[in-house]
Amino acid sequence: MDGEAGALEGTGSLLSWLASCVMVFGGALPYVPQYQEIVRSGNTEGFSTRVCLVLLVANILRIFFWIGKQFEVTLLLQSVVMIVTMLAMLHLCCSVQNSNRVSTKQHRLADLDLRYFWSWTAFEDYLLFCLLLAVLCGLATALLLDSVLFVEGLGSLAVLSEALLGLPQLLQNHSHRSTRGMSVKMVLLWTAGDVFKTVYFVMNDSPTQFWVCGSVQILVDVAILLQVIYYGSDDQRMKMG
Repeated sequence: MDGEAGALEGTGSLLSWLASCVMVFGGALPYVPQYQEIVRSGNTEGFSTRVCLVLLVANILRIFFWIGKQFEVTLLLQSVVMIVTMLAMLHLCCSVQNSNRVSTKQHRLADLDLRYFWSWTAFEDYLLFCLLLAVLCGLATALLLDSVLFVEGLGSLAVLSEALLGLPQLLQNHSHRSTRGMSVKMVLLWTAGDVFKTVYFVMNDSPTQFWVCGSVQILVDVAILLQVIYYGSDDQRMKMG
């Protein structure tokens, strides 16, 4: 009996470890096919870089939320991996856009021109934005760490931002009335990952904000997949025409 109990405990520990690994690295996996698509096509128009903005803001806020309210280290590590992944996506997009650019005019963060917010020419500006946001969050957290209202508000803002992850892509697809250039594999992996992590949040008694965020993300993922079906027929007609 003791042997069976030990074996079951060992299996449970292994499954828990595997689930944690999936949580840490699984969020970055959907961007591999989109990265490959951009490299293959030499075009970034089908991918909304504002997805990167949403995830960078959400995960920077989540790191400071963790400082105020320690939850699973797995979710903290997931945030670090996602920040690195989004910076890699932005670096690729900047490289491709600059190689395709005809105009010599550049748009920089230092211009403080809201018309070109998050459409900067240099990758360094995106890094600087992240650094400034981290410094601002760090100062606010240091001053208000003892405030439960601030900490919970920070957590809610973090998960609300992440819940809107797919919204920029949804709006861009609607604006272009097409999903060409967007990796459908990325969206399918988004959906699978969001279902998995929502179940993970519920089973591990994570803060309520997390599973609510996951549920909203699933709805947005489904809406984008419906766009693929709807606009896909239009794209096919354009090719035939």
